[in-house]
Amino acid sequence: MNQSCHSTTLAASANAAAPMTQCSSLTSAREAAASSALRSCTACGMHQLCLPMGLDESDMKRLDKIIGRRKVARDDFLYRIGDRFTALYAVRVGHFKTYQENLDGDRQITGFQMPGELLGMDAISTEHHQCDAVALQDSEVCEIPFARLEQLFGQIPHLLRHFHRMMSHEITSEQNVIMLLGNMRAEQRFAAFLVNLSSRYAARGYSSTRFQLRMTRQDVGNYLGLTIESISRLISKFRKQGLLAVEQRDVEVIDLPALKRLAAGVDACNAAAPAAATATARTGS
Repeated sequence: MNQSCHSTTLAASANAAAPMTQCSSLTSAREAAASSALRSCTACGMHQLCLPMGLDESDMKRLDKIIGRRKVARDDFLYRIGDRFTALYAVRVGHFKTYQENLDGDRQITGFQMPGELLGMDAISTEHHQCDAVALQDSEVCEIPFARLEQLFGQIPHLLRHFHRMMSHEITSEQNVIMLLGNMRAEQRFAAFLVNLSSRYAARGYSSTRFQLRMTRQDVGNYLGLTIESISRLISKFRKQGLLAVEQRDVEVIDLPALKRLAAGVDACNAAAPAAATATARTGS
């Protein structure tokens, strides 16, 4: 083949390939746009519990532009104590726990976070994280650069007001934990913990009476200031009272009103007796 023919063949091949390349690029662009739409705040089922709550479409798009996505494998850290604070993290998928560690290496779990909840707010004042945050399962978070978020506060007043409400809720939650650990009996603590999980799952559209404990019993005990043996005894006691059914980490709340009364400090032994009788009748014992 002479040089002219060879050049012509190459040109023809290039011309034939051009439409395919353009089509491929267009398809990739469409796929990227579709993927971006699915990952936006608008498409997220948790956005009504998170920062975007109550924003209109244009404001939501502005917030979307500053948010990144980050996957965190089970048992990996989202951040460590002492890390410089640069962003807030909204849990999109999965669950986390936060804890602090003293000089002797003893851990104190400070919270469990689920989809729609923010991590990192306690670092705003010091500009360094005050605890470790670790994933309890394969998870994904929305990473919100705080400096850029502050800029949006000046442009979107409703966003700032909602952020203040979230900070207030965080303070209230911490006060409730202090009350939980300081003034409640072991039964009350565990009941309040389960009622809290129930209400949080219900707010996310999940069942308030059937859910899975993503944390270990040891973690629950650590958070509540109880031993793992105490947690096991309480589970057995609540079963006998007809309050709960537990299979490994799967929990069914059989009598939620009675559990709420117990969490509030009302003696649930008599209140739970009818439920216990019903549970006994079910099993035929």
